[in-house]
Amino acid sequence: MAREVTHEAAEPVRLNETDMGDDGLIYVCRCGLSGSKPLCDGSHKAAADEEDGVLYKYANDDPDGPRREVAEIVYADE
Repeated sequence: MAREVTHEAAEPVRLNETDMGDDGLIYVCRCGLSGSKPLCDGSHKAAADEEDGVLYKYANDDPDGPRREVAEIVYADE
């Protein structure tokens, strides 16, 4: 099933020590562009130049794909 996901954060969140593995730090994706969700793979760097208050749509949630501004996101009634 396809669905629209709204991502408002543009960088990962660091988990606390109880969530870390033995091999080091773990970061969770909050931008929605990571190819290894729920973990961050650095794809949020594509969102570094986004302006605050502007909504963007990435083609197929691909950080390397085209990005366009959208006026608003309209959700269908459930």
